[in-house]
Amino acid sequence: MKRLSVKNIILLIVIILLMIPQSRQQIQIVLHKGFAMFSPSVEPEDSLEQISTYNWMLKDLEGNAFDLNNSKGKVTLINLWATWCPPCIAEMPSIQALSTDYKDKIDIILVSNEDQEVVKRFLKKKNYDLQIYTPTTEAPETFDVKSIPRTFLLDRKGNIIIDESGAANWNSEKVRKTIDELLRL
Repeated sequence: MKRLSVKNIILLIVIILLMIPQSRQQIQIVLHKGFAMFSPSVEPEDSLEQISTYNWMLKDLEGNAFDLNNSKGKVTLINLWATWCPPCIAEMPSIQALSTDYKDKIDIILVSNEDQEVVKRFLKKKNYDLQIYTPTTEAPETFDVKSIPRTFLLDRKGNIIIDESGAANWNSEKVRKTIDELLRL
């Protein structure tokens, strides 16, 4: 009988842990945190797309209405996410860190379709101080995405400077430098 190598034993353990619901999400989050170490890519200046419209009504967790039109003319980060999504959870610490330093300088809009009580519990458990919204009208075509997390960084003219699918490091030097440049324009 062939002896099991250490690599095969580790692989077998990971497969078994992935089959157990209680450990599956934690393993996925750890893996996505590894992916989220990378900065998102900035779009080349000659191929920038503009968002189709700012017409999107949202409400915050206290029930206050928010019109995305209020972000017109501002540098805006829009993140579409969910509490059950491992890559979303993995990138959330970097979004919190970015928000701590930039919340008074740019609009940071995190949108989830989940029940507001679920989102509130998630924020409290993780000790996040983020402004979360739920849609009250249909999303503009730009933000009608098929997978999450999906994040857009918009300049003051509505150009999409960053369009990132999947977990990323939103608190990276590259993102901060990009935002600082956009704020100077």
